[in-house]
Amino acid sequence: MGKVLTKIAAENATAKQVGGKAVRTELPDGSVQGLYLIVQPSGAKSWAVRYRVDGVPRKHTLGPYPRLDVRGARDAARIALGKVGEGEDPAAQKKADRAGAKATDTDLVEKVVGRFIDGHAKKKTRESSWREAQRILNREVVAVWTGRSIRSITKKDVIALIDSVVDRGSPVMANRVLAHTRKLLNWCVEKDLIQFSPAVGVKPPSKEESRDRVLTDHEIPLIWNAAQKLQWPFSHITRLLLLTGQRREEVANMSWGELDLPQRLWTIPKERTKNGRAHEVPLSDAAMAIIEQLPHIGTSGLVFTTNGETSVSGFSRAKRRLDGFIADALPPEASAPEPWTFHDLRRTVATGMAKLGMPLPVTEKVLNHISGSFAGIVGVYQLHDFAPEKRNALAAWSGLVERLVTPPPAGEVSNVVKLRGA
Repeated sequence: MGKVLTKIAAENATAKQVGGKAVRTELPDGSVQGLYLIVQPSGAKSWAVRYRVDGVPRKHTLGPYPRLDVRGARDAARIALGKVGEGEDPAAQKKADRAGAKATDTDLVEKVVGRFIDGHAKKKTRESSWREAQRILNREVVAVWTGRSIRSITKKDVIALIDSVVDRGSPVMANRVLAHTRKLLNWCVEKDLIQFSPAVGVKPPSKEESRDRVLTDHEIPLIWNAAQKLQWPFSHITRLLLLTGQRREEVANMSWGELDLPQRLWTIPKERTKNGRAHEVPLSDAAMAIIEQLPHIGTSGLVFTTNGETSVSGFSRAKRRLDGFIADALPPEASAPEPWTFHDLRRTVATGMAKLGMPLPVTEKVLNHISGSFAGIVGVYQLHDFAPEKRNALAAWSGLVERLVTPPPAGEVSNVVKLRGA
């Protein structure tokens, strides 16, 4: 075997000179036996793996370099050699796949994505997760690759896809697209739809840091009042996010069956929570006032729906409109708030409760966290549900929000003004 090929060695590799003329050159990789970097006289490079079937030497081309980098080539070679060990002939199979590619639409990207969601994501992840995967794959991947065979997708295609999301100013979403695309392609490898994932070696385009954005007492009424101008149902969802501290998808997918209005209680089933545990959310006066005025639409049982059949979508557009309303409400000399997300409302609730003197374990119970105070053995033996404490904490937080968003008339000191009908 030759030396272990490195990225630098692959980049610097050149065709051998014989009689003053460049000739096709194969450089063996010392890491994976049978893997070669092939350098053409023109300087073009590609990867191939050599093996034998019934004593007959065979060569299977893996892909061009640098589209397929050193690490990706080794992964692809190991997969191919594994198939050889199982009695298959990757080169012959590739030829057959190309010949039959136009005869069937089962390997079209849009078909494969549907099978991935139905056959894998729905079975392996909770509903909110697979719906998010479905949304991103359909909007970002199928929309670009529709009509193409999954076998035709290359690393260059993956990079171009991710770069296009970055170029439109959404680097964090680009990270999400890559993550879901990688899972899809890895599943395709498992199902033998493709021999190796073209997403191997593609790095997330942006570095994500833990957010610490918390809305100020000045920003809370700006958002609350601007939310009133949003169309149904985002106006009500935004306010409930601020009052309850629950996750966006948990609020957006709320059903009437989860609500016990006489007991002023919302129970989120374990199928819809991040940690897989059912979660009870006591409803404050302000939260009840919002819920009691909501219309019942259709027969799906969903609280926030526009067609009576599916839960609401379009949060990005609603957020842009909300930011616009906030900017319009500011005086000319005031600057717009720092960028914020709907999830920052949840962090704001937690921070606000701390300011109100609520014990950390109570706040964690309100947020349905199982780490922190309830991690490890404590979570096993600490079975108190903190129901009274949670109700008190959410009532106190709601009261603070009410005072912030409903200032007393000039020269008058007022008690908390209820938000019924808001």
